[in-house]
Amino acid sequence: MSFFDLLKMVGGLALFLYGMNLLGDGLSRASGGRLERILEKLTNNPLKAVLMGAVVTGVIQSSSATTVMVVGFVNSGIMSLKQAVGIIMGANIGTTVTSWILSLTGIESDAFWIRMLKPSSFSPILAIVGVGILLFSHKDKLKNAATILVGFAILMFGMDTMSAAVSPLANVPEFTSLLIKFQNPVFGVLAGMILTAVIQSSSASVGILQALCTTGAVSFGAAVPIIMGQNIGTCVTAMISGIGASRNAKRAALIHLYFNIIGTILFLGVFYTVNAIHPFAFLGEVATPFGIAVVHSCFNIAATLVLLPFSNGLVKLACLTLPTHEDVKEMSETDKTLSLLDVRFLEKPAYAVEQSRLVASVMADKSREAMDLAMELLHNFDEAKAEQVAQMETDVDRFEDELGTYLVKLSSKQLSNKDSETLNTILHCIGDFERISDHARNIKEAAQEMHDKQLVFSEKAQEELKVFERAVHDVLDLTMTSFKNGDLNLARQVEPLEEVIDGLSLDVKQRHVRRLRKGKCTIELGFILSDVITNFERVSDHCSNIAVCLVQVNEDEFDTHAYLDELRQEDNKDFQSKVLACREKYQLPPTKQERLAEKNAKLLAE
Repeated sequence: MSFFDLLKMVGGLALFLYGMNLLGDGLSRASGGRLERILEKLTNNPLKAVLMGAVVTGVIQSSSATTVMVVGFVNSGIMSLKQAVGIIMGANIGTTVTSWILSLTGIESDAFWIRMLKPSSFSPILAIVGVGILLFSHKDKLKNAATILVGFAILMFGMDTMSAAVSPLANVPEFTSLLIKFQNPVFGVLAGMILTAVIQSSSASVGILQALCTTGAVSFGAAVPIIMGQNIGTCVTAMISGIGASRNAKRAALIHLYFNIIGTILFLGVFYTVNAIHPFAFLGEVATPFGIAVVHSCFNIAATLVLLPFSNGLVKLACLTLPTHEDVKEMSETDKTLSLLDVRFLEKPAYAVEQSRLVASVMADKSREAMDLAMELLHNFDEAKAEQVAQMETDVDRFEDELGTYLVKLSSKQLSNKDSETLNTILHCIGDFERISDHARNIKEAAQEMHDKQLVFSEKAQEELKVFERAVHDVLDLTMTSFKNGDLNLARQVEPLEEVIDGLSLDVKQRHVRRLRKGKCTIELGFILSDVITNFERVSDHCSNIAVCLVQVNEDEFDTHAYLDELRQEDNKDFQSKVLACREKYQLPPTKQERLAEKNAKLLAE
């Protein structure tokens, strides 16, 4: 084999691997994370789990990717080990789809329509269409479809290049003698395992084997054990993914390994026992791409049929290998939620964005709950609730740090326009969530000071605060609900209420000054009240930031200041009517002077 033939073979392999990666990425982006979400839900029934594992792997063209996702699901607590088993088995079946597609390269005929079924005939057409779309289209759906077409074309071109490059090997005695050694099951299994472990893709290694078949030097006797080894070698990706993961996630990776090892031992044991009694004539025949696909599928389907009833046994074997330590502490709710931000999901960006949105929603709820509890403390201080507020504020800080870091990593991935908008929204809002929890802590500290010094607001101040608190509670509820549901109608209701809260802040402070002049309130209580009011007002400001961000992301050429200025224009009747409705809903109790003025007005009217 000349240097240029070797160069051509390596180049073909590079194109083949790149095409497979591009095809998988295009299919994954086209699914928009839906396949992964389906995997989460349809796993209680073992047969459904196998079916879904096969379908998802057949679509994304990688059993390694599916298994890594499963390791991530188990690590995040989304899925149990028992649920993971069926998907792992199904992934092994799904990965055979690639070998069937590649087997089309073996089609030989002079008929035009049959020749068109050969990938080398139709893949150039797919490449032309795909490249055309990528150059001239800006729509995500079309670009994803184009990526799939181009990926497939590159994959098949790489396959053809490899096949053409290795053809001269048929006349190389050293190559032929090497393949004869692989007829020994042990050597064949080791060769397939090492090759697949290096390139971390059983689909790719099977494709390479199918390309070698074109030399005519690969017999079924050598191909069968190599295929078995390839199934074991593909477990390397999941094993690497399990490093640093939870104990259960490591067990999921082990289940994948045990399934393939046990399946290989059983298959080869039965196969060579039967062969010893009644020799298989086809073992000496030249292997074909179609024959490789048949063997690959038969092995994975047979292994699944045999081992699926013993899925609990695989779980127990993995648990025996990695027993639970007594000193392992149960994860807190915060840890469980943050574990949804698994780095393995970054390889499926659409799904990672969805996980980030779920975590951000929990963060929003924690901020709202912390604020509601803090407001309760102003009227009825409770040490346990005060500790809850402090803990929630600490948790929200963790959420901001870990979610922010995760989103920065995610932003470097290829995202659709919609996912990019979602990511930007979350990234902008988590800072406001964190500040809201800080204000909850400030209010808790004000309540703590009043409790420690045995201070109590006057009856008038308490009545005013309750109206203020109701408005703050409602603006928080509107904001957090609109964020979680992506409801722009709710988001647009935040600004009128925020305007009213600003007015309430001014009114309550003025009333307090009047009480202070009359000696009905102390300066010390005045400082605390002013601090509480300021925190309430700041919370509503952060709610406004979140609501405006939601609207901004969904509108092109949006200017925040221009938007707010336009809203507050006197001729904006819709906004002014909403502000008026909010003022009527959150009216402070009338003062003595206001009651007297109202009484005089009635007398004059009579």
